[in-house]
Amino acid sequence: MARPSPYPVELRKRAVRMVAEVRSDYDTEWSAMKAVAAKLGIGSTETLRKWIRQVQVDNGARPGTTTEESAELKRLRRENAELKLANEILKAASA
Repeated sequence: MARPSPYPVELRKRAVRMVAEVRSDYDTEWSAMKAVAAKLGIGSTETLRKWIRQVQVDNGARPGTTTEESAELKRLRRENAELKLANEILKAASA
């Protein structure tokens, strides 16, 4: 099971919004992300970059697996594992 994020969802949304708002004040997107990460106390600029890219995927601006698709895949994999286990139990019981 994945470790829960130390950053609340609201902080993530705020950080992504802030980068979009201050982007024009900086030469590059990376420098804007660095400034926002430092201002909000986010440990790594790379963390903020991943959040921004995921929002872009979720909005359809970038190709990739959306957050909803990832959650659905996780649920289906869990269900598949449970069904396989139930199937093995039934096989063992009938033998």
